[in-house]
Amino acid sequence: MAISAPLFPQKPATKMDWGSLGWACLFFWYLSSFTHLLIQLTDSAGFKGFRQASLMSLLWVIPLLFFPRYTRILSGGIGLVLWATSLVGLGYFCIYGQEFSQSVIFILFESNATESAEYLDQYFAWWIPCVFLAYSLAGWLLWRRIRPIYAPNTVRIGLSLTIVLGLFVYPVASGYLKSQSPEWTIGHLMNRMEPAVPWQLLFGYTKYHQQNQAMQQLLTANAAIPPLKNLKDIQANAPSTIVLVIGESTNRERMSLYGYHRPTTPGLDALRGQLDVFDNVITPRPYTIEALEQVLTFADPLNPDLYLTTPSVVNLMKQAGYKTFWITNQQTMTKRNTMLTAFSEQADEQVYLNHNRNQNARQYDDEVLAPFADKLNDPAPRKFIVVHLLGTHMGYRYRYPQNEEYFATNSREGVPEWVDETEELAFYNQYDNAVRFNDYVVSSLIKHFAATDPNGFLVYLSDHGESVFDEPKDRIPGRNEASPTAAMYTIPFILWRSPQWQANHPQKFRHQLHRLYSSANFIHTLSDLAGLRFDEQDLSKSLVSPSFKTYPVLIGDPYKPNSLMEFTRLHLQPNQSSQLTRN
Repeated sequence: MAISAPLFPQKPATKMDWGSLGWACLFFWYLSSFTHLLIQLTDSAGFKGFRQASLMSLLWVIPLLFFPRYTRILSGGIGLVLWATSLVGLGYFCIYGQEFSQSVIFILFESNATESAEYLDQYFAWWIPCVFLAYSLAGWLLWRRIRPIYAPNTVRIGLSLTIVLGLFVYPVASGYLKSQSPEWTIGHLMNRMEPAVPWQLLFGYTKYHQQNQAMQQLLTANAAIPPLKNLKDIQANAPSTIVLVIGESTNRERMSLYGYHRPTTPGLDALRGQLDVFDNVITPRPYTIEALEQVLTFADPLNPDLYLTTPSVVNLMKQAGYKTFWITNQQTMTKRNTMLTAFSEQADEQVYLNHNRNQNARQYDDEVLAPFADKLNDPAPRKFIVVHLLGTHMGYRYRYPQNEEYFATNSREGVPEWVDETEELAFYNQYDNAVRFNDYVVSSLIKHFAATDPNGFLVYLSDHGESVFDEPKDRIPGRNEASPTAAMYTIPFILWRSPQWQANHPQKFRHQLHRLYSSANFIHTLSDLAGLRFDEQDLSKSLVSPSFKTYPVLIGDPYKPNSLMEFTRLHLQPNQSSQLTRN
């Protein structure tokens, strides 16, 4: 993109040259938003990134408004920066079909040169340079149409102020009024700017650095936690493989395995004779991080900070002599997911599959199947494998391939009468499709595991549920701890035990399947199932122990004690299979 064109002469303007402004806006929009346009055309993510990148492209018009004499130099210089930085995101989209994010930067820094070369060799295609060339040629042709934007002073100043107010002043002011926090306000502004280049790289690296520091602090604190006392293994260190599958946003009442009237879990239904299906397990909180801080540690609603000072399930299994693996399809490095990444980094090996900037993007959980099979083949005699799914997380239509749509978006068959004909109906059907695809992934994990003839077991539970018009009063899909519904807390809890494991551990759990239980006590159940004993263990909190006691199942924000309540206080709706509407 040459910038050697002569300067344009300065001349007074009596009216606005809208054509010149249009070409300049189109040039900067193209370099800022082309990749986002591709993301929209392929329906790979939501509209927000495209909108923000398009709006941010207006910023670069301001210098041209005030210095029309230097139009070619300014537009060429800015264009070169935008072009060079946009190639990174365009190349990443060509390879992965996703938006570039700070999670990608984390993976790049975590990979060595050999791994990077292997990735490049595996995914590089001959047509990618052709795409780069065509993209660059179109940018150059647009730049050739750039001409000075002559305008009266009042118009130049008015347009520039409007752009600055819209892009910076309004989001800063509204963000601060909303949060009263300068830190939150700055983060809010960065999030609005980040989809556009060059901020995508600059803020991506800044966020990676901040979140990596926070994660390292968590890992340092975790390394200083004393080991569990008097840990003993009933199995006497026999070779074994234990798998923990963590689901996401899945309400068990929307699974046919639990009696839902739609066939949303055909894979697990077919395996039912091999499964122990626990039907009264409740999550303590309806949010991933806050729930797993309790599920994966000794923390609970009455002692929520113990996740910082006590061993996690990964620490437990490593101390018991297991080689530990963490395969995740969750986002890697975001402010919300730093704690999750810290949990994963406690393992011996990690596989990170989801590098999207937003959760509202296409990412399918069948991505975990290949690395799971690979870790099952690891020669370590004792393995503990965690598979963290994206499950049925919103947006639901991005959780399953379009050719896997089983329930038509506009279908009313089997849909409760209170679900209206607008986007509620689409959400309801998309959620059931997401549950059905999640079933395919979970049942496939079980089948892959069974095919290795292991001595071990697999546990599947979701971090929390999801409320998607399950009750007449439930008008907003998602989760809101301030307005709890049963659907937000009722989670699946499924156990598959290999024939070899059952031969050595011939327990029958039919009397335990209906116990009211909080997944906040999961570490006691997992260790009990694995045959581990230690001083900190409380078998009265193990779902499968003869010593089990029924404790109050508390839900709510533990940092607001007055908000804690017993789950049984919620008015549970009966299974809605009898509440069908017109076809």
